[in-house]
Amino acid sequence: MKTITLTPDASGMVDWPTLSNDKKSVVTIGSFDGMHQGHQAVIRRVVEVAKKEQSFSVVVLFDPRPALVHGYAAKNGGQEPPTGMADTQALTSMQERLRTINKLGVDYTLIVHYTLAFAAKSYRFFLGQMVGKLGMRALVLGSDAAMGANRAGDVKAIEDLALATGVFQLEVVDDRGPGETRVPANAQPVTPTGHGEPADPLEGASKAERRAWSKKNQAKLVRVWSSTNVRYLLGRGRIKDADAILGHPHAVEGIVVHGEERGRTIGFPTANLSDNVAGYLPVDGVYAGWLVDLGAKTTESDHAEAASDGISQQFDSSSVDARLADHSPYRWPAAISIGTKPTFNEATGMNERVVEAYAITDDWLDLYDHQVRVEFAGFLRPQIKFDSAQDLVDELKRNVEETKRITA
Repeated sequence: MKTITLTPDASGMVDWPTLSNDKKSVVTIGSFDGMHQGHQAVIRRVVEVAKKEQSFSVVVLFDPRPALVHGYAAKNGGQEPPTGMADTQALTSMQERLRTINKLGVDYTLIVHYTLAFAAKSYRFFLGQMVGKLGMRALVLGSDAAMGANRAGDVKAIEDLALATGVFQLEVVDDRGPGETRVPANAQPVTPTGHGEPADPLEGASKAERRAWSKKNQAKLVRVWSSTNVRYLLGRGRIKDADAILGHPHAVEGIVVHGEERGRTIGFPTANLSDNVAGYLPVDGVYAGWLVDLGAKTTESDHAEAASDGISQQFDSSSVDARLADHSPYRWPAAISIGTKPTFNEATGMNERVVEAYAITDDWLDLYDHQVRVEFAGFLRPQIKFDSAQDLVDELKRNVEETKRITA
């Protein structure tokens, strides 16, 4: 797969590349945050149609997420978010999205820096650019896609445009999955109070009970296969439900740094992640999952940061993909903690939210300054303040056994 980074000018215009003088393209467009099963279905269809039509398969990928840009502007007088601003609501990093797109067999990914000026262009103008510059002969979208100024370019409007002009075809993929569900408006993370994976609060509920719950929580209707629903589930500790929508374990990535090293003193040395974790952090708690060593910090992200605007580059994630493989020697079951270490924070005064992963292995692991991936397989328990370090050790031993069972 080749990647091309594109930055709109002050007026929102993009200098789109010419991919070929005679070969056409099949295109899809979006931010694809989370790369859930709906996203994957759309991109797979792009690749299928492109092969059938002997065309390029192209993903136009927005970065940062439009929701971040418009949300920041709404709260800051119409200003753009500052360069490098952390997107704490993003489910996946750009690198993880690119790795998935690459695995699906896409020919080109055009990474467009999403700006307010770019967003102000009409969908008609934007699609005209796709046809004229990229040679788009087919556009593949999900069922509720919308684009252009004020999101006026919904599926119906684009279909009408395709039929009226006859220069491209629209194919809509059914990416709804099991249908729709309701998610509380402005939902905030809520830590489960009990041990084990939390249940769906509406499981087995009658229609009347569902209506009452929706009214109480001011719930809105969203697709089951949606980034919004995944964030909601992760914020409730419902890891297995979130992973089912994603089609893969939810994960975060970061650099291993020195912590208090208290885990080492009680026989549970952990890999502590730095503050700038890439990916959406589930609610505080203890989880079962995996720890993957991606190697010293000279990974694909460094190469991506060095990419010149408008220059085609070959995307190669083979070394990382090998480490992520199920039977990789760089992959271990892990008990994962997210929180503020309630047993010790009164003594240390350190109340920062931290991510720690205890790899279940007999080998000594020196992962300092390595990039690691932490994958979540299930919720074990909330953070608990224990009366003594020994009580904590006893509980950690139980968590390790639970982790072995879940990740077996």
